Amino acid sequence: MKCISIDLDGTLLNSESEITTESVKVLNELQARGHCLILNTGRAYADVIKLEAVQKIKMPIFCINGSVLYSADQELLFEATLPLDVYKNVFSALKGMDVGILVYTNYGGLPSTLPPLREKSRQELDKIFHEFNYDQILDKEDLKIYKLIALVHPDQLEKIEEVKNALTRKFPISMASSHPNNVEITSNEAHKGKALLRYQDMMNLTFDEIFAFGDGGNDIAQFEVATTAVAMENAPMEVQQAADVITKSNDEDGFAYAVRHLLGLLD
Repeated sequence: MKCISIDLDGTLLNSESEITTESVKVLNELQARGHCLILNTGRAYADVIKLEAVQKIKMPIFCINGSVLYSADQELLFEATLPLDVYKNVFSALKGMDVGILVYTNYGGLPSTLPPLREKSRQELDKIFHEFNYDQILDKEDLKIYKLIALVHPDQLEKIEEVKNALTRKFPISMASSHPNNVEITSNEAHKGKALLRYQDMMNLTFDEIFAFGDGGNDIAQFEVATTAVAMENAPMEVQQAADVITKSNDEDGFAYAVRHLLGLLD
């Protein structure tokens, strides 16, 4: 069995956050051939299942960089959380660096998840982060913390390295960037590549080949376990350098192009 692991933002989704008709056609054809399709994304589950095309195609969904795994039947299979003491220490460190902070929990994203913020202005973002009362998060019953995102404005990218340097080797966490202006912080058990191997074991499957598609720094984790890693043309250079194949951009149906013309998966 072949496994096709696909990132969403910047990969399967175009710049309008849509899965094109051609990509849907390719997904259906791959599934009809008996291949295992997996959405492997940094998004929270609620932000994935909002997509109309996803609602029509039954496949496993790995969320929050491998923190939460759902079966094709939407059954929760696995979750990796940040211990509350780790969360408190990491949050405190981030708070001292004047970055925007998103907290992904079992109550949703607080003050938001990432996708709804993409059209916000600088002033609107600053207002959201400065006015939100983060103390209320710890008051929630049976709280689970899946991820923190440190977010900066596009002209503050030097802060991303500051965040990574401040946290590296100090906490039991994984860090990756889905976009150049963020750092995503999860449990060290959360990893797009580990998630693929974990799912294979849990479902008693054998993946003869793993084809991983992505465009972000968090996709390098799935490239590490893939037999063939495919980066989008719109991916940063370090992501392209980690891949075996470079396809067209997400606005040129790069996923579908790779499947049909570069990999021959539908020959």
